Amino acid sequence: MSDLFDAIEPPRQPLAEAMRPQHIDQVIGQRHLLGPGKPLALAFRSGKLHSMILWGPPGVGKTTLARLMARAFDAEFISLSAVFSGVKDIREAIARAEVDRARGRHTILFVDEVHRFNKAQQDAFLPYVEQGLVTLVGATTENPSFEVNSALLSRATVYVLESLTQAELVELFERARAHACPELVFEEDARDRITGFADGDARKLLNLLEQVQTAAATAGVNPVTPAFIEDALSRNLRRFDKGGEAFYDQISALHKSVRGSDPDAALYWLCRMLDGGADPLYLGRRLVRMAVEDVGLADPRALELCLNGCTTYERLGSPEGELALAQAVVFLACAAKSNAVYKAYNAARQFVKQDGSRPVPIHLRNAPTKLMKQMGYGRTYRYAHDEPEGYAAGENYLPEGMSAPGWYEPVGRGLEVRIAEKLARLRELDQEYQAKNSGQTRAGQG
Repeated sequence: MSDLFDAIEPPRQPLAEAMRPQHIDQVIGQRHLLGPGKPLALAFRSGKLHSMILWGPPGVGKTTLARLMARAFDAEFISLSAVFSGVKDIREAIARAEVDRARGRHTILFVDEVHRFNKAQQDAFLPYVEQGLVTLVGATTENPSFEVNSALLSRATVYVLESLTQAELVELFERARAHACPELVFEEDARDRITGFADGDARKLLNLLEQVQTAAATAGVNPVTPAFIEDALSRNLRRFDKGGEAFYDQISALHKSVRGSDPDAALYWLCRMLDGGADPLYLGRRLVRMAVEDVGLADPRALELCLNGCTTYERLGSPEGELALAQAVVFLACAAKSNAVYKAYNAARQFVKQDGSRPVPIHLRNAPTKLMKQMGYGRTYRYAHDEPEGYAAGENYLPEGMSAPGWYEPVGRGLEVRIAEKLARLRELDQEYQAKNSGQTRAGQG
């Protein structure tokens, strides 16, 4: 029996863990923070710890940096995950930190995914950060200005970590290959395929290399070709969090590309989101919003085309429906732009929110009963279709005592040019009517 247990190999350490840097000089990437004279490099050199929030996408070294700090400053390291930890875990961590302080040891409290802690949980360790019992290092993939409470933010420095560049991924690949599988040869295009699949994520790159190593050993393949990479790895899905920062950043980029009249950029961001797994109908709803917010009445066809794109996708699905959405995106980007209705609507909503409940003028009220007719409801209303040019010049449709606000101001682009001309003509008719009536009034008074 003992021989059997002796023959069992101990579990191999995952490559991502085996390759974790043991010294700050071994970290690949984040030169804007770790390069000579940069903020974190200076912090390591000074020997002075401070609380911080490390904000960046997955696989860029947030946990690694926190562990390196504990080693560099000879501090105890306590790690919590906001996904699995609660106030009880925070209290236990603080109790450990107090014991360590009694032994003359400082503690770094690392909180992974700190944005997932609610306000009460964040408040639970705030006093101990203020007292200096622990130095907090929080890691988050979400914008801390939205997810971390202001009291905590004011006591921590936020550092933004960036995705690894292609050159940095290649450097990491070669280092990991030399460590894990030096006998395995990769064609250059195969290596570039793996680093492309990693999409700036160091952990993902190391996991992919480990998968390829296992697949190559099983299949007896050497050298590794691009075709083998395609067979060995599942379809490349770009980094995309449907509820996170990347999602809203890409939506913002799509909207701004449409507003900026760049059809190529708009198509790029649309395809990025579709490729990342965004719901096409969600994108369709956003396109409808762009049609009414940024194109508006400069080209009313935009709204119709976007609604048709959504309907097409509902009926045909992918890929035909996605092409309809792409057509809508290109049309939006190329269409004349106007936010006049959007601005007018917002101004009107704000006015109504702050204003009182003004009564409807008597002449605009409906009179379905005899009593209402006797009270004069609708008596002096002028039916526009019976008026010259189909317009009741001089008529007032706003509540009594409310001056014309002028919220809607057409822009000089697209159909709104014609709309502006039409409104200008109606104002002329109003002025003529008012001049005529004021003349008759003066004559009657004389």
